[in-house]
Amino acid sequence: MGQEIGRIHYRREDFVEFSARLAEETGLLESWLGEGRCEQSAYVGGFELEAWLLDRNYFALPANEAYLARLNNPLVVAELSRFNVELNGAPQPLAGRALRRLEEELTGTWRRCLEVAHEFEGTLIMIGILPTVREEDLSLTNISPLNRYYALNEQVLKSRDGRPIRLDIEGREHLRLMHADVMLEAATTSFQVHLQFPADLAVRYFNAAQILSAPMVALAANSPFLFEKQLWEETRIPLFEQAVDTGDNADPEMRRVSFGSGYLQHGAIEYYRENLARYPVLLPILFEPGSQQLRHLRLHNGTIWRWNRLLIGFDEAATPHLRVEHRVMPAGPTIVDMIANAAVYLGASRFLAELRAPPEGDLPFATARDNFYRAARDGLDAGIVWLDGCEVALRTLLADEILPMARHGLKLLGADEDDIERYMDVARSRVRSGLNGAAWQRAHVERHGRDFFSLTADYLEHQRSAMPVHEWPV
Repeated sequence: MGQEIGRIHYRREDFVEFSARLAEETGLLESWLGEGRCEQSAYVGGFELEAWLLDRNYFALPANEAYLARLNNPLVVAELSRFNVELNGAPQPLAGRALRRLEEELTGTWRRCLEVAHEFEGTLIMIGILPTVREEDLSLTNISPLNRYYALNEQVLKSRDGRPIRLDIEGREHLRLMHADVMLEAATTSFQVHLQFPADLAVRYFNAAQILSAPMVALAANSPFLFEKQLWEETRIPLFEQAVDTGDNADPEMRRVSFGSGYLQHGAIEYYRENLARYPVLLPILFEPGSQQLRHLRLHNGTIWRWNRLLIGFDEAATPHLRVEHRVMPAGPTIVDMIANAAVYLGASRFLAELRAPPEGDLPFATARDNFYRAARDGLDAGIVWLDGCEVALRTLLADEILPMARHGLKLLGADEDDIERYMDVARSRVRSGLNGAAWQRAHVERHGRDFFSLTADYLEHQRSAMPVHEWPV
């Protein structure tokens, strides 16, 4: 979905031809995996960070086209709305000072992004859902002027026979509304962590990501409000799932945004076979003949937004590799908070994948899925069922098991000891205090009232201090 396309409207023949090429490329990938052609040794980490452009009044600023032209950085690109941008980091081999390099690179890019935003008399903010965003901001007037986004909107609505999007989120309060297009998705901004691993271990790493989704979404939660309603601790989850509901699959496991339908059992090809068999083509963009870059397979996968997405990419030598895109975490509150979240995920994934007995054997997929939604709804106050079959408070689980797993896994990856201590201390202090971004926002409203401009202003001030969120005063 990150590449621009030539046109918006498609014929039936385009869908037929795309489906044929998708089937061909799925078969080609299957042969590559069977022959061991995919990368088998590297552990590499990376990220994508989505951010909001704000004006001086803390409203969303729809100016990303001019902003990006002035910034002129190929690692910072447009997102669905004209008030969002995406910052990308260079992939880092996960050894030595990799985590610190990720933090330093993101810090440098962020500072430059802020400098350019100030030239527009605006600023940037990292937050899952902007407290001041209004429903009228989320209209096609503010869609980024790129064909791929117009095409996405057209095809989603076409699959719904033109019916508007129905949003219904019940949390601490209840929000229901009808919306005319896919722009509700633009209210959700995330910090997506990528983990590349030896291709033969795809089953272990993908399933580990599924198991870890509940503790990670609770640890990182930062989206408690939407349209001045207090909903889930991580309201991004139900909002995104409903915002691009194509209406063409009644099974909630098979919607375009979902937790998925199950663990992998034997290999990565199961994931792509399911894409081929169970998800209708959404954007039938035809590329030049030749399937060696799997462009149709990758585009189709890019229109299916599982919370853990299995990606295939290529290095400079055209060697294919597999990686998990862990999509559950929101943007913010600070860079050090996000890198600490990444460290927990990367380390705990390595730990679980190295266990002699696969942990998914002790946690049914339905339980892992239920854990995820309970954690997204209740955050650090949630209770979930863990590998021993017993329910445990998430804060206890994080403190007693997940963080020690992460520490051990980072050591297995060869991470620098000082870096391990730095990021584990941030995560540990957040768990002990119970103060993640969502909890801080709720506490601010409880103390100062439902002034969402004041909330945004104070949040932004603390974000600029670069202190981790557990140190923020309310």
